[in-house]
Amino acid sequence: MAPATEIVWHAMRRSVREGAHGLRLPPLLLDGPPGIGKSHWSRRLGAFLMLPTTVVEATSESASFGLTGSQRGWGNAQPGRLIETILRNLVANPLVVIDELEKAGTVTSSKGHSYGLADSLLPLLETLTSRRWKCPYYDIRFDVSCVNYVLTCNDYRRLPEPLLSRCPPIRLRNLNKDEIEGFVRREGEKRCLSDLAIETILEAIQHPSCRTSQPSLRLASRMLQRASELENAPPLH
Repeated sequence: MAPATEIVWHAMRRSVREGAHGLRLPPLLLDGPPGIGKSHWSRRLGAFLMLPTTVVEATSESASFGLTGSQRGWGNAQPGRLIETILRNLVANPLVVIDELEKAGTVTSSKGHSYGLADSLLPLLETLTSRRWKCPYYDIRFDVSCVNYVLTCNDYRRLPEPLLSRCPPIRLRNLNKDEIEGFVRREGEKRCLSDLAIETILEAIQHPSCRTSQPSLRLASRMLQRASELENAPPLH
């Protein structure tokens, strides 16, 4: 995650140097294989920066309504998470995290209007248009140009070109064997696992049957959780 962290570090320094009222990050698009920590990093970023954070799972909220809201004429009309987060916290620069953006579908109305999540981001990621963005629910214009965005995807090539021009992908690599081993040992010690349990997990990850797929933090975390449950299970009588 070092390439993404470095961009945030430079943005923090630039915000201070230019005397900005709050932290301003460029839109970040984290592109990389699954299980390397993109989602975890995005959520932790909001906590470390002490920014109100809202998370949109594109796999379950493929339409734009969850983020931008819908017009009052609709039966289930409501404001989107973007405006709700700003108004609820009275903070102009919250962090919006959108996970697995390339998996969002496109919702089309009976009149042929498209409400795709990726398309709805285009005016929000552009400074000029985001300063006078019109909320569909309140039907008034808001200045949302200070909002920070972190988008994640597994394959940026499935995203529309206009989005990529506003938010160039940050290419992240897979973890290597030493990094996975270091993660297992650190997390195993935090969970107070025995040396035997830690070595067993490492042996399982390095087993020939696992070599067809790249070991991931997700797989290692599941193994650590299972080992913790087994070692802390009540004794059988």
